[in-house]
Amino acid sequence: MSADFVALIEEQLAPLGPIRIRKMFGGAGVYAHDLMFGLIMGETLYLKADDVSEPEFAAAGSEPFVFQFKDGTSGSLRYWRLPEEAADDADAAERWARLGLDAALRAKKPKKGSHADIGPGPWDG
Repeated sequence: MSADFVALIEEQLAPLGPIRIRKMFGGAGVYAHDLMFGLIMGETLYLKADDVSEPEFAAAGSEPFVFQFKDGTSGSLRYWRLPEEAADDADAAERWARLGLDAALRAKKPKKGSHADIGPGPWDG
């Protein structure tokens, strides 16, 4: 992953707000508001996907991130490659990144010990 590629990703995703890219596992995680929604491996950006967005990534000709285990088998994560059409188009890159951010938000689990908001009630004072 080159510094130029990281700078390009930061520039393309700037409309999403402050973006942080943190090195990890031979690549880097892409974060917005401490929520990881992207993964950079080499010179490729992968974006978080889920049941809602995976069909859109597939229809655009994208592919999931696949990695190799030491025993030769492979696995995949729910991160899909930024479609080719968006590589040089900042507006398209932003649209795809928003899909990744939305998927990350849907996947976000409440912190242990926190309680879901069940709405107004007598406990609100």
